[in-house]
Amino acid sequence: MTSMHQRFLRHVPLFIAAIVVAVATTTTSAYSASNNMAVAPDTIGSIDSIPRPALYDRDTLDGLSGRLWMKSMSFQPGDKGSIIARLFGDSAARTPGGVYEVREAPHSSAFTFVSLVPFSEKKKGMVGDYRMGTWPAERRVTDNQAYANPRGFIRVTPSNQDYRVSQHFRLGDFLTKDQTAVWPKYLVLQEALVDKLELVIGALHKGGVKVNRMSVMSGFRTPQYNDRGVGAGGRSEVSRHQYGDAADVYVDNDYNGGMDDLNRDGRVNTEDARFLAKVVEQVEQQFPELTGGIGVYPATNAHGPFVHIDVRGVKARW
Repeated sequence: MTSMHQRFLRHVPLFIAAIVVAVATTTTSAYSASNNMAVAPDTIGSIDSIPRPALYDRDTLDGLSGRLWMKSMSFQPGDKGSIIARLFGDSAARTPGGVYEVREAPHSSAFTFVSLVPFSEKKKGMVGDYRMGTWPAERRVTDNQAYANPRGFIRVTPSNQDYRVSQHFRLGDFLTKDQTAVWPKYLVLQEALVDKLELVIGALHKGGVKVNRMSVMSGFRTPQYNDRGVGAGGRSEVSRHQYGDAADVYVDNDYNGGMDDLNRDGRVNTEDARFLAKVVEQVEQQFPELTGGIGVYPATNAHGPFVHIDVRGVKARW
């Protein structure tokens, strides 16, 4: 058990009773005929009887940024002593796929708990009606855990896609950009990536660059979607986007669909992406546990300049 997990468990007694009363008592089971898999419904629990510090004094849950609002947990079927069961009741312990947004009234902030749909639910390249494709480790053996199959998937629906994963990001921001009419969708997303993005926003603020919106041009990419661009000069077959720990981003405070003038030279070009990349570099120097890839991309006819950020665990630059 990791030290982070141990610290998380120490926080559980502080808020388990409040969450169980507010959330687990409202949870029921549902059944998905499309993939013969039992799933927990989206549930919103309102907690208004316990002070904010008692619920939100979670050093590990809030991340290094202090603005991380999501915790995903592997499903352990029938284990009444699991974190899932202790937080959300026996029903959640029997039904993977629950996404629970716990609100603390009258505050507007919320925390999202996710019970992952296990990777084993992927059959013939699909989870339910959602096309996923095949991960590299399914085709050949790898001893590199960074390229092992994901632990599981976040089940995203029209009603929970706007659940917050941090101060500036929501679940839907990281979805693969295809299969628009298919619901539910399935997402792989690592908390460390979201935490790093929030740290970058914080560093920009400290440097005098206000960020109201950081747009995710590409977050999670299913292998079948990623495969379309694999080839000479295209995407990597083992792209970190398939593992939920990479995002291509740009600052877009004016909502015009492109990078803002971050270096304030009166133009928007690759120099603004380089400016953003330098800030990411500073964050990695301060938080080496979030070391990963940083890639600077110029504008094309299809998109403006952007920066690739990931938390692969080793330094990579391009």
